[in-house]
Amino acid sequence: MTTSPSRRGLVAGSLAVATALALTACGSSDSPDAAPPASTHTVKTVMGDVSVPDVPKRVVVLDTAELDSALTLGVKPVGATHADVESGFLDYLSEDQVSGIEDVGEMMTPNLEAVAALKPDLILTSKIRHGDKYAELTAIAPTVMTENTGYPWKANFQVHADALGRKADAKKVTAAYAAHTAEVTEALGGAAKAAATEVNMVRFVEGADIRIYGKQNYIATILADVGLGRPAITDKAKDGFSYDVSPEKIDLADADAVFHSTYGDAKKSKQTQTVGGGLWKNMSAVKNGKVFPVDDQLWIQGIGYTAAEKILDELRADLTK
Repeated sequence: MTTSPSRRGLVAGSLAVATALALTACGSSDSPDAAPPASTHTVKTVMGDVSVPDVPKRVVVLDTAELDSALTLGVKPVGATHADVESGFLDYLSEDQVSGIEDVGEMMTPNLEAVAALKPDLILTSKIRHGDKYAELTAIAPTVMTENTGYPWKANFQVHADALGRKADAKKVTAAYAAHTAEVTEALGGAAKAAATEVNMVRFVEGADIRIYGKQNYIATILADVGLGRPAITDKAKDGFSYDVSPEKIDLADADAVFHSTYGDAKKSKQTQTVGGGLWKNMSAVKNGKVFPVDDQLWIQGIGYTAAEKILDELRADLTK
């Protein structure tokens, strides 16, 4: 694949940023008032061992999961990329949580000059998102990458906690989540009744087929933690992620309860025509009043414990109606 002019410009700009930072670093080392180097620890990452400050002060996050992790652990980043939504940062995060965080560009194409200008001492992201930018990012600050996002969110959270120097806080977070899931299971009538309740998650996506989510994704782990059952159709999901269908096959998504979200325009994602069609209206979940529209930004895009806690509350409220 040939390198596009915009790509060449980004690389050139990034190298310029790295050079400027190097010169700045040289100048600061000559200053009699230069701060002593902070103590560090080593984090094991998909890119190898990375030395990071024990207590990072200026963190930049380049994806939604990393933003959720940082805020969950009580760390407000100085910079973050924005999601592909009108609000920029995902709407399940309060204004107070995100106020003061500098927007450093769209998630897949962060503005590296804007990142460098914030003088971060730690950058958090994943290889699947920004592996091709690793050299440029590490020229700016120590960069901790996980392999992927989504399904391995719990393991990724532990990496984030290690990098942020918040491992003790992470234990409290995971303990609280475990207690919450147990409470929801009990509210649903106990483990046996929860397991006998089959739940599907459907996502309408602009520019793509309708997704019936399988068992290898973020939301599926939360459903599994509560102990909810999943219909047989979920076993057909490609790589465990999703089984994609046209509106003409939406009845395959039927279950005891169906949650659905929309990414993009309702009409362009086929949500409007599908939900208004006969196949959808004839599903048993629809007839029984067990179909629930949910916020895509929360249920699909958040990918962290702060989002998960809110999802658990909604699961309990909807399934006990």
